[in-house]
Amino acid sequence: MPADIFEKLLANRGPLGQHAKESHGYFTFPKLEGDIGPHMIFRGKKKLNWSLNNYLGLANHPEVRKADADAAADYGFAMPMGARMMSGNSNPHEQLEKELSEFVNKEDTILCNFGYQAILSSIDCIVDRHDVIVYDAESHACILDGVRLHMGKRYVFKHNDIEDCEKQLERATKLANETGGAILVITEGVFGMRGDQGKIKEIVELKKKFNFRLLVDDAHGIGTLGKTGAGTGEEQNCQDGIDIYFGTFAKSFALIGGFISSDAQVVEYLRYNMRSQIFAKALPITLVVGLLKRLELMRRTPDFKNKLWEITHALQSGLMDAGFNIGDTNSCVTPVYLNGSIPESTNLIYDLRENYNVFCSMVVYPVVPKGMIILRLIPTAVHTLEDVQYTIECFSKIVGKLKAGEYMSDHIAEVNQ
Repeated sequence: MPADIFEKLLANRGPLGQHAKESHGYFTFPKLEGDIGPHMIFRGKKKLNWSLNNYLGLANHPEVRKADADAAADYGFAMPMGARMMSGNSNPHEQLEKELSEFVNKEDTILCNFGYQAILSSIDCIVDRHDVIVYDAESHACILDGVRLHMGKRYVFKHNDIEDCEKQLERATKLANETGGAILVITEGVFGMRGDQGKIKEIVELKKKFNFRLLVDDAHGIGTLGKTGAGTGEEQNCQDGIDIYFGTFAKSFALIGGFISSDAQVVEYLRYNMRSQIFAKALPITLVVGLLKRLELMRRTPDFKNKLWEITHALQSGLMDAGFNIGDTNSCVTPVYLNGSIPESTNLIYDLRENYNVFCSMVVYPVVPKGMIILRLIPTAVHTLEDVQYTIECFSKIVGKLKAGEYMSDHIAEVNQ
C-alpha cells in the first residue's frame, strides 16, 4: 500500500512550517495596515516600519497614485485578456519594454508577470542538458530553483569568491568541451540578505579567460545603484558585460512583476520560448501604465535616490558608531548581526515591536547558521533622520537586554491571543 502523500506532508512540515502554530500572524504572515510607508499599523498600534522594499518611496507618491487610479478607471484589471503571444499584447506593454531597454542600456526587454518566476523560467529556457551553470553559493531562492530545473551539470562557487569562481569555470569549461555545451554564470547585483554587491566587474573580467554568458539578478540594485539608478552594472561600470539583466518591479518600482533585458535576438528567443510567459496571462495594462509613470519619476527625479542614500548612510554609519555589526553591506540593505537562539530572537522581536513600536524582519536558522540572528532593515526615501536616531536608540536597549540574558526564556511570547 503506497503512503498517503497528505500524511507525509503532515509528518514533515518543513523547517519553517513546523513553527507555524506559534508564529503565524506575528513572526510570519504579519498584517501591516494603512498607507504604505515608514509608519504603519500592526495589531492596532502604529509601528516604525523597516520591512518594506519601497526603496524610493514611490508606493504612495501622488503622481503614482493618480496614474494607478486613472489607469484602473480607463482599463480595469482584466485587460488584456490573454497571453501576450495570443491576444494579450498592447502598445503600453511595448512602450514599457522600449523605455526599460533604454534605461538599462540593453537592446530589448521582455516583461514578466512575477520576478521569481522570471528568473526561474528564464534559466530553464536558456540552458539545455549539455550546458553548464556556474552560480554564487548565496544566490536567491529563485535562482536556486531555476538551477534545480537544469538537467545538466552545475557548479557552485563560494560567495563572491572570484578565485573559486575561476576554479569552477575551469571545471565547467572542461565539461562543456566534452558535451558540446555552453556556460551560463549566474549571480546577483545585490545580495538581499547581507546587502553586499556581487563582484560583477571581476566576473566580467573573467571573460578574457573563459567563454561564458553572465546573467545578473539585480532586484535590489535597480533604482538604488548607479548614477541614473540603472543598477549594479552601472554602479560598477560594467553594464555592457552583463549579457542577461534582470530587474524586478517589486522593490524600487513598488509594484509587482519583473523584466529581462538583453540582446534583441536573445529577448526574441525568450519571447517565443519562455513557457511561463507564453502560457500565462499578460500583465494587466493598469499595472503597465502605472509602471510607466514610476519609471518616468525615477528617470526625471534623482532626489528620490539621493534621499534614500542620505537615510541609508545615516542608518548604517549610526549603527556602526553604536557598535553594531552590519557586515559587508555596500547597498541599502542593512543587516544587523547578533548572537542568540531562536527563542531569544522571538522574545527580542516581540519586545521590539510591542514595547518600542519598531517593526523589522528577523532572520534565523535555517536561513542563517544556528546561534545567529539577523535584524534586516530596509531604508527608504520616505524615512526620516528622526526615524533613524530612534531606531538606533531602541536597538541599543534591546541588545543590552540580549547580552544580559533577559530573552533567554524558552517560552515564546504569546502573540496569537
